[in-house]
Amino acid sequence: MIRIGLIDYFLDQYHAVHYPGWLRDASCGEVCVTGAWALIDKPGGKSNAECCANLGIMLYSSPEEVIADSDGIIVMAPDHPEMHERLCQMPLSSGKPTYVDKTFAPDRASALRLVKLALKSGTPFFSASALRFAPEYAGVDTEGIVHFSSRGPGRFYNYGIHQLEPIVALMGTGIARVLYFGCGPAEGFLFQYGDGRTATITHLGGNCEFNVALCYENGKGVVLPLAEGYYPQFIRQLVAFFQDLVPRVNWKETVEIITALEAGKMAMASLGQWVPLSQDV
Repeated sequence: MIRIGLIDYFLDQYHAVHYPGWLRDASCGEVCVTGAWALIDKPGGKSNAECCANLGIMLYSSPEEVIADSDGIIVMAPDHPEMHERLCQMPLSSGKPTYVDKTFAPDRASALRLVKLALKSGTPFFSASALRFAPEYAGVDTEGIVHFSSRGPGRFYNYGIHQLEPIVALMGTGIARVLYFGCGPAEGFLFQYGDGRTATITHLGGNCEFNVALCYENGKGVVLPLAEGYYPQFIRQLVAFFQDLVPRVNWKETVEIITALEAGKMAMASLGQWVPLSQDV
């Protein structure tokens, strides 16, 4: 059995509650969460001790204990990326395979620091939105895409990752600048690559589902089915990572996504004006 330890900000959150069962079921019991540690108890929620008792896993008193007693690590705090640099220090220095829940980092500078930490220690790692692994995107012809049109729910500050991840997965890196064209509760962004290719994402809130349309250089347009079933496929890829130690996402793509998110937030403050993506290292 491959023992997985959770490191979190607090354990009373959706991912920490569901990942243990999903990993166990997807691996037929080969990859199992056996223990966890979190920095604080959720204010107004269940304590970490209660969460571990409900999951039937051990509550550790420190991240060092989690790492020492595990074969692989998942750093969670999915809604608190500002905590990732603190929570990732020991996991990304451990040499043990580490998955960092979305969103990897709140800005480009901290993302680069975390990457350098992992590369220096030789720690296999990756981070991703589950949307990257949506079965509807598998097998899509990536040659000749000149425009990627995406729409989805939520707001950019915490859901932008879910639309940007498929863009970079299918179109690659090289985004040069971003422009914001939102209106009221509807948020819209135009991303332009250095070679002229473009991608738009819109957040329409409420019950809007994730949907993608593509345009190719030969004039062909393709509307993909609504993205569904991405969590099961993502969990299968996460299981495979802990088995073969091969990261499912190149860190350079992750850094570009974080950079695009950072630039997008800056663009929201300057409606209709291009904001370049930082390229400093």
